Amino acid sequence: MLEEEYEKTRRRLPLHLRRTESERPFSYEIRPVREGDIPDIREIYNHYVTNSVVTFDEKKWSLAQWRDKLAHLRKLQMPVLVAEGPTGQILGYALVQPMSSKSAYRYSVENSIYLGQAATGKGLGRALLVALIAASEEAGIHQMVAVISDKGAESSIALHEKLGFVEVGRMGRVGFKFGRWLGTVYLQKQLSPKKRKRSLFGRG
Repeated sequence: MLEEEYEKTRRRLPLHLRRTESERPFSYEIRPVREGDIPDIREIYNHYVTNSVVTFDEKKWSLAQWRDKLAHLRKLQMPVLVAEGPTGQILGYALVQPMSSKSAYRYSVENSIYLGQAATGKGLGRALLVALIAASEEAGIHQMVAVISDKGAESSIALHEKLGFVEVGRMGRVGFKFGRWLGTVYLQKQLSPKKRKRSLFGRG
């Protein structure tokens, strides 16, 4: 039988039973930040600086600024996490920083979570926030606060609320970006720290 005749006569499976090539599953590893991650972190953040109001920064950050920031957070023993994809690319990052430079705030932090555009809508934001909460508890942190724009960040507010954050206040028209006024939403979560005492911002 000729090949073309075989193709005409052979029984074909219904569409729902045919094997189709599936997309590569979305996978990642969440780990502490490394120096080599900084270029990817900068690119992720700068996209939001220039294209959104979820950050009130208006100028792109340089590599030097990010190096200084991460060195400062490392000195303060503040968790900084990244999600690394199978190819080594950083898909997103999460960090905490002091609410204030005043020493009495040393048990309280403000969080930040940003995802690369290809990693949104896949549950990575939740995974990073869960990991950040756990790392903060290990570091002896008692309170985590999220300060979120009241425009364009509805999914971030919903995510925090699902993980036990409670809205504690709002401030209107405190930021001005892209020709419009913006407000902020404050959410807070009581953590369960593993350490009873925390040194003075990483010192002592």
